[in-house]
Amino acid sequence: MIEAARALAAACAAADGTPPFSDQALVELARGERRAIGDATALAIVSDTEREAELAVRPDARGRGLGTALAARVVGELGAPLEAWAHGDLPSATATAERLSMRRVRTLLQLRAPVPDAAMPEGARAFADADADALLALNAASFADHPEQGRMTADDLAARRAEPWHDDANLVLLPGPDGLDAFSWVKPVDDDVAELYVLGVAPGRQGAGLGRRMLEAAFARMRAIGRTTAHLYVEGDNAAALALYERAGFRRWAIDVRWRLDA
Repeated sequence: MIEAARALAAACAAADGTPPFSDQALVELARGERRAIGDATALAIVSDTEREAELAVRPDARGRGLGTALAARVVGELGAPLEAWAHGDLPSATATAERLSMRRVRTLLQLRAPVPDAAMPEGARAFADADADALLALNAASFADHPEQGRMTADDLAARRAEPWHDDANLVLLPGPDGLDAFSWVKPVDDDVAELYVLGVAPGRQGAGLGRRMLEAAFARMRAIGRTTAHLYVEGDNAAALALYERAGFRRWAIDVRWRLDA
């Protein structure tokens, strides 16, 4: 089912401008930690333990009630409470969620900017195998309050590095006197767009300008791989990150919404 999910995700991303499934959902489906409900036309990836779902309907099959039927099936199998991501905040997703009496509980903004000329910051270097433990520790500390990114495991990291889009040169680390200070990770999306996949700064080093330096590192890597448009996701209530990105020229592109069905 993982190949069907990836094919469906590619078709939806081409039509909607945003993928319907997160990388984490696809990774956990491939590992058997999440399961699929539906088929290659209308598919949900669900986590019984996290009580969450992500749904997609093939673009050429929309308008037939398949999304509503799939959402009702997911609710019937998992019950409430239940949360679901609507990537891109499409009107059809909003209509389905409202029919099920779900409410918005979280907003994730997608931002885009032209990639400026940039130089790799002094001291920054590419990831190497020996950095895995230090990177995971830094990621956990940087995203301790983030419900998805903060729980990245060694298996998650290995799975992402095994993806066709990954190159260790695009995972840039900034060492400090006591370990890693910061990192940025670039994901090529298409021939023109690269995503700032993750940018993390050690809590004790925040406020020292490292976020800007790692953004420069990301821009340098985007330029190196021939991309001219930068894309990223940021929490709608993360004022500090939004200020950093807006100063760098990022503007709103789309919105992802997390919906909740209460018990």
